[in-house]
Amino acid sequence: MQLLTMVFPKLEEMSKEGEMGRQKINQYTRFLTIPLSVIQSVGMYTLLKNQGLVEASNPLSILAIIVAMVAGTIFTMWLGELLTEYGIGNGISILILVGILARAPVVLFQTASIVEQQQVLNLLIFVAVGITVTAAIVFVNEGRRQIQIHYARRFSAGRRMSQVQTYLPLRVNQTGVIPIIFAVSLVLLPSFGGQFLAQSSVPVLQNIGRFLSLNFQPNSITYNAVYFLLVIGFTYFYTAVVFNPTKIADEIKKYGGFVPGIRPGSTTAAYLNYILIRITLAGAIFLATIAVMPSVVSYYTNISTLVVGGTSLLIVVSVILDTAKQFESKMIEKNYDKFLS
Repeated sequence: MQLLTMVFPKLEEMSKEGEMGRQKINQYTRFLTIPLSVIQSVGMYTLLKNQGLVEASNPLSILAIIVAMVAGTIFTMWLGELLTEYGIGNGISILILVGILARAPVVLFQTASIVEQQQVLNLLIFVAVGITVTAAIVFVNEGRRQIQIHYARRFSAGRRMSQVQTYLPLRVNQTGVIPIIFAVSLVLLPSFGGQFLAQSSVPVLQNIGRFLSLNFQPNSITYNAVYFLLVIGFTYFYTAVVFNPTKIADEIKKYGGFVPGIRPGSTTAAYLNYILIRITLAGAIFLATIAVMPSVVSYYTNISTLVVGGTSLLIVVSVILDTAKQFESKMIEKNYDKFLS
């Protein structure tokens, strides 16, 4: 829906209508959730059936499984909206955070039960890398490129006002976890397609399926290389969607602002685009490295139970940072209330 808001002018106008427009978009999101959850429920049922975990073949049993999954999705969506309304931060993000952290004790217990003496050093290396990556995620998420903007002097009540100076913050990571989610969705397709083709009766298709299944395993070089490049590509794509330098430059010019040493209008847009491409490259390489690092570290340390995807790690850190900022803003607001009273 966020992408569609940038693509379709009607949705973009609706998003600018304030609270009423946001409520309409949220309602459309709820409606869109139901067919998507039905499709994903069918896919989950097929996956579980192929793995032998579900033996239901009766149409009523299949329908019951799909309805239960869809109902669970709707309940989770409702619970997340309640947390957003009465809690602090984004409710769905908090639920995802809790789901990720809830698996941590199980993973640690499994690791402790299989780690041998000679793997203790590898485990310490894994933990050190995890702490370093977490610190790097915090550093990059909070990274900004401040573009200085001056606004022309104005006259108010017959008096000349001083020149206003402000900054336009360009984030190093404009996209969050979206590029990794897109990249994962595509990089898994060859593996699934290979498993399907491997069951074909045509020898050529069988060979293609075996080739894809073999070369697109999560620990293979081909898989991680394609994954790395896809994350970089989707980072630039999504940044181009959510940040429009021409629009920002027109807004700055409209209110009498300018970047020192840069002409307003198209020259400012070109300057912003130049800066954005450079910092996006750093953010894209960082996201791609975070995405493939768990597989690389797991390969060299021979510890597979502690593998945490880049998406999970980014979500955990981002949600904690956002929640901390929400707490801080609430505390500042409370102090202001005491001051005003």
